[in-house]
Amino acid sequence: MEQQIEPSVSTEIPEPVILSPAAERMRRHRKRKRQGLRCVTVQLRETEIDVLIKMGLLTTETRNDPHAVRKAIHTHFDRTLRSIP
Repeated sequence: MEQQIEPSVSTEIPEPVILSPAAERMRRHRKRKRQGLRCVTVQLRETEIDVLIKMGLLTTETRNDPHAVRKAIHTHFDRTLRSIP
């Protein structure tokens, strides 16, 4: 008599891996490093934000929005730094 062996199928769902805050920061740091990016904190004067608004890179309504200010600075860098040979 031939015995049939059924493949074992696991019905257990693996628990999601929860990273500690430190591990998550390190993961983001390594990802940025692979992309050639650095993360720095920059202090801006109100007058510098005013210039971003005058340049049309930022609106008066979004002057206090960190994401909008970061986007305006990136746009400024793209316009000025990429033109340097």
